[in-house]
Amino acid sequence: MVNRDEDREDPGQAASRLTGRPVTGARAASGSPAEVTLDGGTPVMVKRGDAPGAVRAEVAGLRWLAAADAVRVPAVLGHDERWMVTERVATGRPDPEAAHHFGQALAALHAAGASDFGAAPPGGPEDAFIGLAPMRNTPGDDWPGWYAEHRVLPYVRGAVDSGTLRPGEAAVFERVCARLPDLAGPAEPPARLHGDLWNGNVLWGADGEVRLIDPAAHGGHRETDLAMLQLFGCPHLDRVLAGYEETAPLAPGRHDRVGVHQLFPLLVHAVLFGRGYAEQALTVARSALSLTG
Repeated sequence: MVNRDEDREDPGQAASRLTGRPVTGARAASGSPAEVTLDGGTPVMVKRGDAPGAVRAEVAGLRWLAAADAVRVPAVLGHDERWMVTERVATGRPDPEAAHHFGQALAALHAAGASDFGAAPPGGPEDAFIGLAPMRNTPGDDWPGWYAEHRVLPYVRGAVDSGTLRPGEAAVFERVCARLPDLAGPAEPPARLHGDLWNGNVLWGADGEVRLIDPAAHGGHRETDLAMLQLFGCPHLDRVLAGYEETAPLAPGRHDRVGVHQLFPLLVHAVLFGRGYAEQALTVARSALSLTG
């Protein structure tokens, strides 16, 4: 049942209720998240999630990532089913040293592991989200089969249903999925993924340490996070990858596998944002198929 009082709350009211502290100021904002100042001058970020389970999934993801004691994430200061309050991160400029340390910390995060591919964070729902798109966390023990069934084909079907992909084009992705056992490289244990690791979710802290926000956390293949960083660009990516490789070397042939891992975010974007991303996904899928003859 919807709590009508909470439904009418603004970010400041939600922050005060969830932290038990008075609010002394707020930046005017029509969307979410909003910046609010608590008494004593403490700035916080207040985010509203209207989809059922969205806040619970994000809070569980942040806490699961934090438990690895690797890459830092903003602390969750309070939440309910509709609102989440987190610490505000003071940001600075990206620099090579911070990027190198971020790569090392990301490797440590992945190494913290997960129980299964597709494992939801403890306390998180199976029906979660990546951005505004639904993402189902269904466990599996074989990465190629799990990735095909739960991270590629659902978004292919969604793009076809919306008219973003033509029905005949779906066969390209089905062929990639059939060849995933050959394309996936050496088997690896499930990694603890951020899951939506594009540059907008990487905050370069003023203190020289990176924080990650807005996770779509789950157990997956560690190269998926790295491929998403590469897909949408990341400052000093060469230093990030160098730090990662020093800490946890990647299996040979990673560069040939990047496109396979990029299919997931590209297809999500095709569902959310249209044909341009569908065409990019098709190009990547055809390139992957060319590697197997």
